[in-house]
Amino acid sequence: MKPLARLCKTLIRNSKRTKAKMPALIDLRRRIRSVRNTQQITQAMKTVSTAKLKKSQRAVLEGRPYWHNLPALLTRLTCWVEEEHPLLLRREEKKIEGVVITSDKGLCGAFNSNLLTRALSFFEEKARQREVSLVLIGKKAVNFFKRYYFPIDRVHADRVDKLGAQDLKEIAQYLMNLYILSRRDAIYIVYNEFKSILSPRLTITRLLPLSPEKSDEAQDLWLPDWDPESKIIFKFLLPLYIEKEILHCFFESLAAEHASRMMAMDNATKNAEELILDLILILNKIRQASITKELLEIMTAVEALSKS
Repeated sequence: MKPLARLCKTLIRNSKRTKAKMPALIDLRRRIRSVRNTQQITQAMKTVSTAKLKKSQRAVLEGRPYWHNLPALLTRLTCWVEEEHPLLLRREEKKIEGVVITSDKGLCGAFNSNLLTRALSFFEEKARQREVSLVLIGKKAVNFFKRYYFPIDRVHADRVDKLGAQDLKEIAQYLMNLYILSRRDAIYIVYNEFKSILSPRLTITRLLPLSPEKSDEAQDLWLPDWDPESKIIFKFLLPLYIEKEILHCFFESLAAEHASRMMAMDNATKNAEELILDLILILNKIRQASITKELLEIMTAVEALSKS
């Protein structure tokens, strides 16, 4: 009976050791389950961003011929017109209004951080000799610039992706009124332009004053007969140009945001898959080591029992 009792004690001791190792296996299984759930979420977000990107990309690509040809048309018209329009008047830059377009949500890689860092550097440099105030579009821009000393004139922080043409027209009218009333001497806009799916192009451009370069070639062309007169046409065309520029920048930023989020979620999904494979490998190694150790202990006990 003594050898049998010794074998029972050995088996009980081994079972206790096995129970002591079980929490590690349970933790690994829980972590694998958690990473798998995260992977499902990132995969779903990638699918949603892909669908939104196709819609935004189509709007951008269809509008680019119009948006890119409008400045050339404006240049030709200003060469033919003698009178000055308030939006064409250039003044010394003493007061500057900056427009920053970001997203409401994160999980889009370096889309917001790169833009905000560059915008901060640009406006800090301008603020050394000028007064700078901001119009912020996007919750990320609002949360970032509220920590700094720049005055904030206007904020659009909720549901930026749902901003319509009328909302953007109101922003354009607000900026034009600031310039026409001489409350601001220049207006700059900072946004991400949709260059490709892999990376956006960070763009800083001056929105006002309009300063198309007059060429001698355009002035030598046959001058048109205005109907109605040029003053009326310019009164309609120049504000329309500013409105379309705001619309252009907004849709470019929206398409770049969806592209960045799609790529970020794709990378996160791939990283989650790699992490799951690594955790499963560790789990299998621990299980195999535990089983091998138990078998060795049992065989050792049986061999000891047989010798006794």
